[in-house]
Amino acid sequence: MSFSCDLSAHRQKSAAQDAPDSSLLSYTDAEAEQHAAEVGARPRPMETKNEINAAGAFVRQPNAFTAPAGEGEGEWKPEANRYRLYWAKGCNWSNRPAIAIELLGLSDIISNILVTPSGQSNTYGWGFADQKDHKDPATGAYFLSQFYQNARPDFQGRATTPTLVDVREKKAVNNDYHRLTNYLEVQFRLFQPKDAPDLYPKAFRKEIDELNDWLFPHINNGHYRMAFCQSLEAYQEAYDDFYDSMDKLDKRLASNRFLFGDYVTDSDIRFFVTLVRWDISYFRNIGPVKHRIVDYPHIWPYAKELYAIPAFRHATYFHDLSLGHDNKEEELFADWNTRIANQIDFAKLWDDSDIRAERASLSADPDHKFLLHPADEKPEEYITKISASKWNSPDEKDRTPGLPGNGELSVDASVNPLKGKI
Repeated sequence: MSFSCDLSAHRQKSAAQDAPDSSLLSYTDAEAEQHAAEVGARPRPMETKNEINAAGAFVRQPNAFTAPAGEGEGEWKPEANRYRLYWAKGCNWSNRPAIAIELLGLSDIISNILVTPSGQSNTYGWGFADQKDHKDPATGAYFLSQFYQNARPDFQGRATTPTLVDVREKKAVNNDYHRLTNYLEVQFRLFQPKDAPDLYPKAFRKEIDELNDWLFPHINNGHYRMAFCQSLEAYQEAYDDFYDSMDKLDKRLASNRFLFGDYVTDSDIRFFVTLVRWDISYFRNIGPVKHRIVDYPHIWPYAKELYAIPAFRHATYFHDLSLGHDNKEEELFADWNTRIANQIDFAKLWDDSDIRAERASLSADPDHKFLLHPADEKPEEYITKISASKWNSPDEKDRTPGLPGNGELSVDASVNPLKGKI
């Protein structure tokens, strides 16, 4: 089956809908330097210089702003029209809260803006190249890092997406992608419509947290562990972890419509954002690919069914993810993405009409993908404290995959411990 389309027509469509704003190309390093000098922005630290351990493995920095949402001391209070999500098209971590916000009906409660590289070299990290004067229109900031400096003047790490910012104070309040979606699901329940989906059922949060904390090192961070590591041993460990884990999840999805059964949960959002990047973007810097996502008999149909959900589709920018690294297609040995990727009809490739009935047949409730809250449930009854993630520990050993207690499961990943319950 062909998934190509007329080349000239597709390029015209891409140019109109998917090509970066011309300002992305005109934002120079000199302008970024001028903006940085004006606000005192620091250069962005580099992962491969600052987050590599003695074994040559990539150990991601802990998130800087992990205070939970809530009413307690040191917590950030859930309110309408106070917070803004800063996210990036290519960042799997930040696509997660973007998807959750739309699914939960919070788009009018929490604003959002896509960030871009700043200048040609991105020396100062995420900025606003496609906005007037390179400024965030809500706060006037030039760089995402300004919100970190406003909240913590001595901050020296990377300013990352997603970041939730208090726009009144112009300060970062949370960049904890391990738990941010859970705060949106639970602490913002009072702001959700009554028919919002229950992505994080109260009775099963322990099991969902456990899988999420396993997905992080084995799947979501698996690409980065391969892409940033500096030793063959660290690369092989990450490679084996990822593909062994994919085999287990493919087996799990042979008998489960979604990771925990009949309905989409928070964990499915996390798995999806890695899957959608693998075949068109992530593969480029991880070495030989053992399997493409389309080669998994159960993961591939599962991913297509998720993509059919508008919130998942709206946060997925295939043409941006697949942009080539070479400037001209005429160059000898131009990369695959430059020569071929922009010919792919992604809407056709990811259409789920051929697998819809098969996936639905795995569910006891085939006509619905989401679990709804009980009609008599009070929002206050749903709201509980969210567990902390070990992956935010300041101790590097707690954040090193493969060490005892880091990302382990009580049951094999191929088994759904909540079968028949969700």
